[in-house]
This record gives sequence, C-alpha cells and structure tokens, in this order.
Amino acid sequence: MSDRYDAVPPPLPSRPQPVPPPRRGGFGRFLRGLGRGINITRLVIVNTIFFGLLAAILLVVFLGSRANLVDDGTVLVLAPEGALVEQYSADPLSRAIGRMSGDGVKQVQVRDLVRAIDSAAKDQRITRIVLRPDHLQPGGFAALREVGAALDRFRKAGKPVLVWANSLEQGQYYLAAHADKVYIDPQGGVMATGLANYRLFYKDLLDRLGVQVHLFRVGQFKSAAEPFILDHASPESKEADAFWLGGLWTTWIDEVARMRGIDPAALRADVDELAERVRDAKGSLAQLAVEEKLADGIATEQQFVQMLRKEGVPAGKKDQSFRQIDLAGYLADRGLSQADMLQTGPGVTVVVAEGEITGGKQAQGTIGGESTAALIRSVRKDRRTRALVLRVNSPGGEVYAAEQIRREVELTREAGIPVVVSMGDVAASGGYWISMNANRIYAEPNTITGSIGIFGMFFTVPDTLAKIGVKSDGVSTGSLAGAFDMTRPLDPNVGVLIQSIIDKGYRDFVGNVAKARGKDYAAIDAIAQGRVWTGQQAMERGLVDRMGSLDDAIRDAAGEAGLGKDFNVRYAEKPMGAFERFLTSVGDSSEARVAMSWGLRLPSWVAELPKLAPEWSLFRNAEAGKPHVYAYCFCSPH
Repeated sequence: MSDRYDAVPPPLPSRPQPVPPPRRGGFGRFLRGLGRGINITRLVIVNTIFFGLLAAILLVVFLGSRANLVDDGTVLVLAPEGALVEQYSADPLSRAIGRMSGDGVKQVQVRDLVRAIDSAAKDQRITRIVLRPDHLQPGGFAALREVGAALDRFRKAGKPVLVWANSLEQGQYYLAAHADKVYIDPQGGVMATGLANYRLFYKDLLDRLGVQVHLFRVGQFKSAAEPFILDHASPESKEADAFWLGGLWTTWIDEVARMRGIDPAALRADVDELAERVRDAKGSLAQLAVEEKLADGIATEQQFVQMLRKEGVPAGKKDQSFRQIDLAGYLADRGLSQADMLQTGPGVTVVVAEGEITGGKQAQGTIGGESTAALIRSVRKDRRTRALVLRVNSPGGEVYAAEQIRREVELTREAGIPVVVSMGDVAASGGYWISMNANRIYAEPNTITGSIGIFGMFFTVPDTLAKIGVKSDGVSTGSLAGAFDMTRPLDPNVGVLIQSIIDKGYRDFVGNVAKARGKDYAAIDAIAQGRVWTGQQAMERGLVDRMGSLDDAIRDAAGEAGLGKDFNVRYAEKPMGAFERFLTSVGDSSEARVAMSWGLRLPSWVAELPKLAPEWSLFRNAEAGKPHVYAYCFCSPH
C-alpha cells in the first residue's frame, strides 16, 4: 500500500458577485445624463477659452517680427470714442481683455492722444492727421485744450490737420477748430448753443415722502446740496453760476473766433440767433456752418476720401479707403502705451487724482483717502522721484479723505521734493483742498476750480414711518444717546453739534489755503464762501499761480528739482501683477493688432464681465448714523 495519495485541492474562494444597482426611474436617469452633459459642456468651455488664449498668445509671439503697421505716407486717424480722462477707470487687465475681444473701454486718456500727436509730428511716415471727434463725449474744456495745443504743435511741424464729421456739438467743435480744414457731412452741422448748468430739485418729492433733510453748510455760495432743501436754485447760486459759466463761454467764443478767423462779436451773435439763422438756411445746418465760417466745406465721407487721394494719400490695405493707422495702433507701433513702464531713471513722477474723493482704498480712476495717500507716499520714498506733479481732475468729496491726501503732499514738500499741481477740467472744493499745498498750481483758463466751502447732510424719516403707521420709541442713557437714529426727529443739540463740526471744517479749509497761499484769513474768506471760479478768474484772485498745461507743470517741476532739459517722466499707478503686465503688453502690442486684423478675437461677452462691479456714488459711501462732511462741487457745464 503506498503512502502517496492524490489530494483534492480545496475549491478556490468564489469572487463576490456585484450587487446590481437599484433600478432608477426615468427621472433619475435624466438627472444623471443632465449632470454628465453639464460637466462635459463646462470642460469644453474652459478648455476652449484656455487654448484660445494660448493660441492667441502664440500667434502674437510668432508674428512679432512680421508686424509692420505704419508705412510711408500713412495718415494718423484720431477718432476718440467716449470720455476724455486723465486715467482709465478700468483696471489694466480689463482693458487688455477688452482690446483682445474688440470691445475697448469707451475712455481715452488725454496723455495718450497728446503723446501720439507729438510723436507723429516727428514721424516722417505720418503725413497728416484726420480728426473724427463726433463720437467724443461732451466733458470739460481744459482737457480738450491740451489736445488742441498738441494739434497746433503738429501743424507747426508743417503737417496738416483735417476734420471730417457728421455733426459736431460745441465741445467737439472746440477741438475741431484747431484743424486746418473742417468738412461736414451734408446731413450734419455744427450745433453751438452756449453753456448751462441746470439741476433737479427734490424738496417737494421728499416732503411728500415725509423725509426731513437737515443741511449744515458754511459758504454763502455753497449750493451743492440745495436740491435737497429747495425747489429752485437760490439767487446766490444763480449769481455764482452765471459768473463762472460766462467766463467759460467767453473763453470758448474768443478761442474759436481766433482759430477760425471770425470776429468774436459776430460769432456770439450767430450762436444767440441760431434758430432764425437755421430757418433762413432752410434747415441746413451744414450750409449754415460754411456760411458762418465754422466749416470749410460740405462733403460725404466718400467725397472726403477722394480729396485725400487727390492730395497724394496712397490707397489702404484690405478694406481701408486710404493708408491709415488709428490711435491704438500707432501707440502700439511707437511703444507709447508701455512708455511709463520703461522709465527707470530719476525724473518727474506724475500722480493722477481723478474722480470723486471717497474714504478708504479705491480702484484706479477714482480717489481714495487711503489709496491715493499711499500712492503719493510710495512715490515720495521712490529714489527715482526728484519732483512730483499732481494732476487733479476732481469735484471733491469727503473732507477727511481729502485731508489725508493733502497731508501727504505737505510731507512730500517737507522731504525736499518739489510738488507742482496741474489742474484738469475741474479741481474744485475737495479737488482744491488736495492742491493747496503745492509749490505752484497750474490751471487752464477754462478749468473749474475754487468752491472753497463744505457741507454736511442728515436725513430723518419719522414722518415717513408715520405715514405707514410706524413709530419709534424707547429709552436712552444720555441726552445724545440714540440721537443719530434717523427714525427719530432731529434733536436740536445734534444740529448744534454738526454745525460746529462744519464750521471748524470751513475754518480749517480757509486757514490752510491762506497759509499755503501766503495770504490772511479774511482775504481768502472773501473769495471762498463756496464760490466757483474759472482757472483765469482763480489766478486773478490768487488761488492759482500760472496758466498752463500739464506739460508746463512737468517742466516747472523738473526745473525746481534741477533736472535740466533732459529728464524722465513716469506716471505712478497701482502696480500690476506679472500676469496682468503680460496680458497688457500683449493687448497693446502691434502684433496683437495684426492678429485681430486676421479675425482672432476673444468673445465680446468677456469684455462685459468687469462691468458687473457696482458703482458707488458720493452719498452711497456714507454710513448710516454717522455724520459726514463733504467738500464737493456739482459744477459741470452742459
């Protein structure tokens, strides 16, 4: 018998059988399919945008050595759309995305126009400028005057400036008048009617709603908040407005008459008699413009192009009717968009203070008490800064925020750095507050400034609540505890408190101006009182030192710093991250212009995304139950 035996191996362990999933109903399967579809769609969109951006960037790099936007015999076409600004309100990334999508920001920087015009004057490839100002939004006149001066320099270089437009209002025409020739479409014309400053008044509405407005102010002519307490403009307001508006209009008349070779009295009469003169011209504004010497001829766009061709302008590429380059393309070709980034040596630093003055940190294109003060402080500590030019274009705002900025200006001077202020369209009230401590203040004759006065407002709504059957009642631990509750009637002691604060603010304002301008308190008080002046009127009263442009202020600052005639100029702005700088340079590059001409653009809706951010007005920044003191001027002519 053998010891060996055949063992039967044990059975392998069986794998657990998968449990079948519970059967879902039709609705459950639908939800799962929908979820998969949404996820796939999301991935497709994200990848499309990512690889689209990557392709755009690679194509831009590939075309870098092949881009050539400006040939000999090119016409620089300036057709600014939107508002003239000292500084973009949109951030650099949003502007870059907007350009790459074909929907640029409807703003034009004054310095970009001036740089392009001055560069073109020396560029042998540029033979002339064609100006199309009919899409420029009406605004102040000081910025237009700066651009006009650049056009005058271009003409002095022996190159003509031509205007063609459908129709022109008086602000647009103020720029067009600097041209050698002005042509108007047969269906267009020039509409100059004079200046006005009308406002809406809300007192009757607030009375019906039961809202009580308590205004505290100092200054006989400080009318900024009158619409909340009156149903009409006060006599003092009308007197002051008539004076500065009359000054602006006289400047317009005199300068346009001089540039067009017209008698000022005749031009003023033509404007005043516009209705009758249009009737006599059988409704043709274009023909009337020629008769009044405001235009040199009537021509359709095609006829204007034929004029250019007869004058030797070559034909353009693709769909261009003549050889031309626009503002953005020319800035890119000359590298002017990135000029500020390339300034590394010592020189003059320009800080732009544009928009309403509000507390805290604000975005570029507005003025924040903390953010603008911090920017000036960083400029002061920068070794490259030998002189500071503060370019002010502001109607004012919160007093404390303005004071934060003024202190930094004063500290900059104490650090041995000269400060020169250049006023733009408006530098009034809080705009003057931040300007007063400069070594010198420059303004244009048609700058709006002054308005040295302050005010505060407090709203109470007990009557409003009573209309719907609601009343406020309770107890407090002191005479003023809860007194700032807007649901309760204004306590007289609160009125005394707020008015005392306003009085002190006005004394500080006038006293600081007197000290800065080397005058006594009474002399400044006599020309303060919230009254608005033009730049020329302000200089006659000692509030402004000299008439001049931003360029004049920069040269003055350089002279104060001993920089000589050859010096760097850079604009200090909110610093960008590396990716923002890259995208901005791509969006501004001449290569990107070539790529876009091939139809390579981002979707237009991408440019709309930055517009979703809310905008805050002056009073929306106020905190409930907290008194706010304002130095603000509602002084924009129309």
